[in-house]
Amino acid sequence: MGSGGGSWKILLLRIGDKCPEYNTTDPKEQIDTCYGAIRRELDHSGSDILPFLLQCAEQLPHKIPFYGTLVGLLNLENEEFVRKFVDGTQKSFQDALNSEDCNKTRCLLRFITVMMCSKVLQPSSLVVVFETLLSAAATTVDEEKGNPYWQAQADFYITCILSSLPWGGAELMEQVPEEIERVMVGIEAYMSIRKHVSNEGLSFVEDEDDQVLEEKDFLEDLWTRIQDLSSHGWKLNSVPKPHLSFEAQLVDGKSHDFVPVSCPAQPDLPSAQFVVERQKHDAELKYPQRIRRLNIFPANKTEDLQPIDRFVMEEYLLDVLFYLNGCRKECAFYMVGLPVPFRYEYIMAETIFSQLLLLPHPPFKPLYYTLVIIDLCKALPGAFPAVVAGAVRVLFEKIAIMDMECRTRLILWFAHHLSNFQFIWPWDEWAYVMDLPKWAPQRVFVQEVLDREVRLSYWEKVKQSIDIAPALEALLPPKGGPNFKYDGTEGTDQSDEQRLSSELKKMVKGRQTAAEVISWIEESVLPGYGLQTTLSVIAQTLLDIGSKSFTHLITILERYGQVFVKLCGDEEKQVMLIEEVSSYWKNNTQMTAVAIDRMMGYRLISNFSILRWVFSPDNVERFHTSDRPWEILGNAVSKTFNRIADLRKEITSLKNSIVLAEESAVKAQAELETAESKLVLVDGKPTLGENPVRLKRLQAYADKAKEKEASVREIIVAKEALLRQALEENELLFLNLYGNFSSVLKDKLPEPSKAQTLWDLKSNQADKMAVDAEEPSTMDMDDLDEGGPKKSLSNGETNVAIYNVGEKEQWCLSTLGHLKAFSRQYASEIWPHVERLDAEVLTENAHPLVRKAFYSGLRRSRGY
Repeated sequence: MGSGGGSWKILLLRIGDKCPEYNTTDPKEQIDTCYGAIRRELDHSGSDILPFLLQCAEQLPHKIPFYGTLVGLLNLENEEFVRKFVDGTQKSFQDALNSEDCNKTRCLLRFITVMMCSKVLQPSSLVVVFETLLSAAATTVDEEKGNPYWQAQADFYITCILSSLPWGGAELMEQVPEEIERVMVGIEAYMSIRKHVSNEGLSFVEDEDDQVLEEKDFLEDLWTRIQDLSSHGWKLNSVPKPHLSFEAQLVDGKSHDFVPVSCPAQPDLPSAQFVVERQKHDAELKYPQRIRRLNIFPANKTEDLQPIDRFVMEEYLLDVLFYLNGCRKECAFYMVGLPVPFRYEYIMAETIFSQLLLLPHPPFKPLYYTLVIIDLCKALPGAFPAVVAGAVRVLFEKIAIMDMECRTRLILWFAHHLSNFQFIWPWDEWAYVMDLPKWAPQRVFVQEVLDREVRLSYWEKVKQSIDIAPALEALLPPKGGPNFKYDGTEGTDQSDEQRLSSELKKMVKGRQTAAEVISWIEESVLPGYGLQTTLSVIAQTLLDIGSKSFTHLITILERYGQVFVKLCGDEEKQVMLIEEVSSYWKNNTQMTAVAIDRMMGYRLISNFSILRWVFSPDNVERFHTSDRPWEILGNAVSKTFNRIADLRKEITSLKNSIVLAEESAVKAQAELETAESKLVLVDGKPTLGENPVRLKRLQAYADKAKEKEASVREIIVAKEALLRQALEENELLFLNLYGNFSSVLKDKLPEPSKAQTLWDLKSNQADKMAVDAEEPSTMDMDDLDEGGPKKSLSNGETNVAIYNVGEKEQWCLSTLGHLKAFSRQYASEIWPHVERLDAEVLTENAHPLVRKAFYSGLRRSRGY
C-alpha cells in the first residue's frame, strides 16, 4: 500500500481483521505494517493521527490490544508524540467521567490498562486511577459520608476496574504486586458494605421472590469471575496479547505518568423517602447495568470456557452493538470476526437476545437487534440460523413465566424475523397449542405472532406458511377488510341509515366542507335519529371512505375532523366514537390501532376516552387472550409522553435561542449608541457625525432585535404554560390508569389472605385440579438461567396439552404483568406523582398484588 493520506486510517480501522488491506492474518505482521505506515506520516500528519487513533480505541474497543501495542511502538520512535497522546487520553477519560458517559469511561480505562502493558504508562499511575475510582465508590456507599442511593454509580466504578483487569491483571501482578493486591483488598471491602442489587422488576421471568433465592447480582458475579481469573494466574483465552511479540523492543520505551483524574460528586442525600428512592431511580438510569444474562442454552453449548472468557465475549459483543449501531453490515462483520480462538455462536445469540429483551429499556430500538440477527443469519448461514431457532424454542417453552413486556417484544421480533425468511417455521411442532385453553400463554403467543405476520405480509401468504399445521388456521386473524354496517346498493330497499350514509358519501365526493356536513347533520340527521345512530352512520361512513389506505384515512380525518369534534364534545361520546372505529375495523387490529392513534393525534378523541374504552367490560374480558387492548392503550400513553417530551425539547431550544437574541439585541444597541456618540463640529457647532440614514437603520436593527427577544420570551411563557397543563393532564392520566387497573383487578383477584404472591395466584387453580406434584415446581425463576427447555406450565415437549392455570387466574396474571410493564416503562414520568398515587389509588385498601406489581415496575422499596 502507498502512504497516501487515507491509507494509514484504513490500516488502523482494519487492524486485526481478515481483509484485503492486510495480506496476512498474523497480528504481529499487521501491527508492523500499520506501525510503518503511521511512522511515515508522523511528521506531517501527527495532529490528525492523535485524535483518530484515540477515536479508534474508544469506538472499536475489541481491538484495543492492537492499538495499545501500536502506541508502545510509536513511543520508541517519538516520545513527545506519545506524551501528547497520553495527555489527550487523560483529558478524554476525565471528560467521560464528568459527563457520565459510561461506555466511553469503561473503554478508555481498558485502553489505559493496555497502554500500561505496552510500557507507555507507569503501572503505579494506573493503580492511582483504580484507587481514585475505588475511593469514590467506597465514599458513595458509606451511610455517613456518602449517598448510598447512588450505589449504581459506585458499582459502575468498581465494574470499570474489574472489567479492565483481564487486559492487564497479569502485567500488574508481575510489576506492582503489592499495589494491585491493595486494590483487590479495597474491592473486597467495598463488596462487603454495598447492598446486593435485586433483579426485582427487571427479570425476564415473572418474579417468584418467595420461591427462589436470588443468585449473585452482576457485580458479585463479575468479582467472582475476576477472583477465579486471579487464581488461574491471570491466564485467559479471549484477550489477545500482541504486545508480547514486541516485548524485547517495548521494554526500552519511556513510561509516562498519567495525570490523576477526579470523580464527579453525586447529589446530597435528601430527607423525604420517596425523593430518596427517586434518586436511586435516576442513578440507575445514568449508570444502567449493561447486561442481564439470558442463559438460554445448556452450559455445554458454550464450550469449556473459563467464567472470565464468557464475560469478555459479552463485553466485545456489547461494544460492537453499541458503537456500530448505525452500520448494520459492519456490525455483523465485526461480530463474526472477534479476536478469539473459539466458536461463540451460542454466546452471541444469548447476548443479542438479552439486549432485545433487556428491561427496563434496551440501549437501542428492538428493530436494530432484529436487523443484526438477520445479518448474522446471512453472514453465518451454516451455524447461526439453527442457533436462533434453538433459542426461539427454549423461549417459547418459557412464555408462561415470561415478563409481559418481554413476551410482547419477542412476538414483534419473531414475526419480523420470519417475514425476512419467507415465513418458514416448523409450525407443526407447535400445533399442540390448539389443545390448550384459549388463554394459555403459548396459544396466545402463536396467535399474536400470526396476527403480526399478516400485518407484514398478507393473509393468504401467512396461511400458506402454516399449511403443515392446518389446525393453526383457527388462530389467524379474521380474513377480510372493513366491517361496514351500512353497506348496500342504492334503491328502494335501502334502510334510512343506508340512505343517510349514501347521502354523506355524495357530499364528500362533491367536496362539501366540514361546516356544510355539520349543518346537514344538525338540520337533517340529529333531530330525527338521535346521537347514537347519527354518530354510527357518520363515523362508519367516513371511515369507509378513508379505508383504502393510510393516506385516505388521514385525508378524511384532516378534512372532516371537525365533524367528529362537533358530535363528540365530551368523553362519553368519544368512547362511542372509538367503539364505532373498533366495530368498523373489528377484523383488523392494525387499522383499529392506527385509526384511534391518528384521531388522538388530531385531538378528535382524548387519551382519557381511550383509557375509558380500553377498560370497558368487553375489552377487559379479553385482557388475557388478545394484545389488541394493550396495543391501543400503549399507543395512547406513549403519545401523551411524546407531547410532553416535544414541549420540553421546544422550550430548551427556545431558551438557547433567547441567549442568541439577547446577544443580538445588546450588540445592535451598542452599535447604535456608538454611532450616536460620534459628534463633529459643523460651522463651529457640535453635530451628529454619522449619516442620518445609517443611524435610522441602526435604530431599526436595535428595535427589531428587542422585538425578537420579547417575542421569543412570550413563546417560552406560552410553551411553559402548555407544559404545565400537559403535566397536570399526565398526573390525571396516571390516577385514571392505575385507578382502573386497581378496580378491575380487585373484582377478580382472590381475597388478599389467599393470594399474597404470584405463586399463590398460580397455585390457586392448580390446587383445584389433579396435578402432578412436580408441575408447580417448574415455575421457578431460574428455569431460564439453567438453560435447556424444561417443562413449564404447558408441557410442550411431549405434545401433551396441559395448562394448569385457570382462566380467572390467567386473566389476573396477564393484567398484573401489564400493570408492572406500564409502571416500568414510564417510571421517570410516574415518580413525580408517586405521593398522590400512594394517597389516592395504591392505598391500604388496594390489593397487595396490585401494589406489588406497581412498586416492582418502579423498582421501589416494598410498600406493600
